Amino acid sequence: MEIWAALPMTDYMKAAFIAPVFAMRLLLGLGAIALVLAAMGVYAVMAYSVSQRRPEFGVRMALGAAAGDILRLVLRQGLALAALGIAAGLVLSVGVTRLLAGLLYGVSPFDPVTFAGVPLLLTAIAVLAAWLPARRATRVDPSEALRNE
Repeated sequence: MEIWAALPMTDYMKAAFIAPVFAMRLLLGLGAIALVLAAMGVYAVMAYSVSQRRPEFGVRMALGAAAGDILRLVLRQGLALAALGIAAGLVLSVGVTRLLAGLLYGVSPFDPVTFAGVPLLLTAIAVLAAWLPARRATRVDPSEALRNE
């Protein structure tokens, strides 16, 4: 190497880590897209389920169910589906982290913060995605729902 080709050590470090940094940024972007798609999917399933059960909610409200009862019913259903998905995701992530261990820098493959934070984030997203259709279900007019039946 010639003396006029000398660069600061930080430039050499950047060049050495460019491929892993690119891979991690790519995985971060794909993960963010997957998170948005998962939120949209949970919302779509819950909204469809609520729209299909509209007559049922009308009957329940006509028989004396409070709006809070309907809200809890729909939220419980949405969170049960989310819990199944999160549990399956945790099981699968244990296997996948072994494959990605070579791309992780400064983080252990079984990082407890990550394994606790991601399910909490997904649970919060599932609560929001289920709460919006559940709130809509509480506004069902019993007479209109029964008339359409």
